Amino acid sequence: MRFPPRITRIGAAAAVLSALLVGGTVATATPAAAAVGSICYSDLPSQAYDTLDLIEQGGPFPFEQDGTVFQNREGILPSQSSGYYHEYTVITPGSSTRGARRIVTGEEYQEDYYTADHYESFDLINYGC
Repeated sequence: MRFPPRITRIGAAAAVLSALLVGGTVATATPAAAAVGSICYSDLPSQAYDTLDLIEQGGPFPFEQDGTVFQNREGILPSQSSGYYHEYTVITPGSSTRGARRIVTGEEYQEDYYTADHYESFDLINYGC
């Protein structure tokens, strides 16, 4: 049986709730942040497991851009300070480039997001299903 590399990561609901809590009150979510979906760990493509394993191990990563700060310019993920999010490539079989698939991690709340469409949409990875 394969165990998720981030088994200690908090669940999807807790991560979203934590991201929305500010000083003990619930902040109003932006329409973009509310559009973040959810995906079960078991529903990820197999290459995403490889990427998550590399993140857990600290590399080495296949592309020099892996581990760089993700700016969240699209505003889809919950708003955080610069440097909070980092991006990693999920290999796309048959692609001669990095492709469109990524894992974006958030450090403080230790959440992981998957995008298959180069940041047009995100799904919070749920390790509990």
